[in-house]
Amino acid sequence: MSDIKRKRLPEWMKMRSRLPRDGKYTEVRQLVDKNQLHTICKSGNCPNIGECWSSGTATFMILGEICTRSCKFCGVKTGKPLDVDCTEPTRVAESVKTMVLKHAVITSVDRDDLEDLGAEIWVQTIKEIKRVNPGVTMETLIPDFDGKPHLIEKIIKAGPEVISHNLETVKHLSKGVRSKAKYEISLKVIRQVSESDLVSKSGIMLGLGETRQEILETMDDLIGVGCQVFTLGQYMQPTRDHMPVDEWITPDQFEEYRKIGLSKGFRHVESHPLVRSSYHAEKHIK
Repeated sequence: MSDIKRKRLPEWMKMRSRLPRDGKYTEVRQLVDKNQLHTICKSGNCPNIGECWSSGTATFMILGEICTRSCKFCGVKTGKPLDVDCTEPTRVAESVKTMVLKHAVITSVDRDDLEDLGAEIWVQTIKEIKRVNPGVTMETLIPDFDGKPHLIEKIIKAGPEVISHNLETVKHLSKGVRSKAKYEISLKVIRQVSESDLVSKSGIMLGLGETRQEILETMDDLIGVGCQVFTLGQYMQPTRDHMPVDEWITPDQFEEYRKIGLSKGFRHVESHPLVRSSYHAEKHIK
């Protein structure tokens, strides 16, 4: 990595949300801790945690906080997960109710250690949230389930309004960035979701070494499988052990990609250095 790339954060990245001290943020934090919930907000070091928690929203992470994969970009812990907690679906559903959410976002670690890769807990969580919270809408940010159609179909039949699965990066970088997931398998997952009545969504990080042409080709690949919502955000290196940032993408460049994405046919595009998968997720259901 060159000396230029080792320089301090550019000014536009210093806009990252600081943790507020308002009552709503504290209330959400206490709720998460009390119910022993895991959130990608904390596990993934999301820069928008202050904004989202202050507005009373959070992205719940189910199936524990230890992932069986070791992707080079991700700040979530890797290792041998604990046993599945069968009370988790109810605890998450009750927390959604307590927070008075109108739209809930659920994600999970990868659980390659389980025979069904975690699909049954996913289904139970979706159904329990809807049972306890009639009228709530939901986005599920799912793993690839090894591309197994029958497992993905379980999530589709459970009925979340939006199913998201991230490509994470462009095709030629995918193998080096993602520990097991494959670009083609992810497109297959997104195609299956797109062919249902649900909203399909995906996203990538920029600043890993991709070219402009590769970003446009990725957009075309997603449009080709029917993806409706697309997110783009700046990659941030979680620790020194993770992949370094290759380039800081400017806000103007992100805005250009937003406009290009809409012109290519995405229904909605979120594109900004601080955008993460679930940012403004409530907008994506429309």
